[in-house]
Amino acid sequence: MLKRIEFACAGGLLVAVVVLVAIASVARAMGSPIIWSVEMAQLIFAWLCMLAADIAMQEDRHFGLQVLQEIFSARTVGLIEIFNILVVIGFLGFLLYYAWGNMILMHPRLVGAAQINASYIHASMVVGILLMMRTMVFQLVRRIRTRGTI
Repeated sequence: MLKRIEFACAGGLLVAVVVLVAIASVARAMGSPIIWSVEMAQLIFAWLCMLAADIAMQEDRHFGLQVLQEIFSARTVGLIEIFNILVVIGFLGFLLYYAWGNMILMHPRLVGAAQINASYIHASMVVGILLMMRTMVFQLVRRIRTRGTI
């Protein structure tokens, strides 16, 4: 259910950024540019990137090395995958600490012509990292359960 909501939000953001860029291009060509379009496109694109990264993680579409599966046994590969997931969760926790601090630091700063707080853009990192941590925890639980059946 959450995956569908996340996918729908990402699709909506993709449509929004395409429509915004198209409208801004036409307006600029007609001689009356929309001055806040660049800032809004950046905001939408930052959120879209983070949602897309989590969706890719949910579907195991991020890069990976299959060489280990050919060298080691299935049990050893399962242990290596669990270790890798734990490393990624730790790395995401590290990034979350700094993303949170950066979001707080950017709140007083206003972005260009739109005059929105920069923290709205930087909040995408915090939310995206939390979503990816959630995904990795679910994958960890799934791998531990399937490891017991090997």
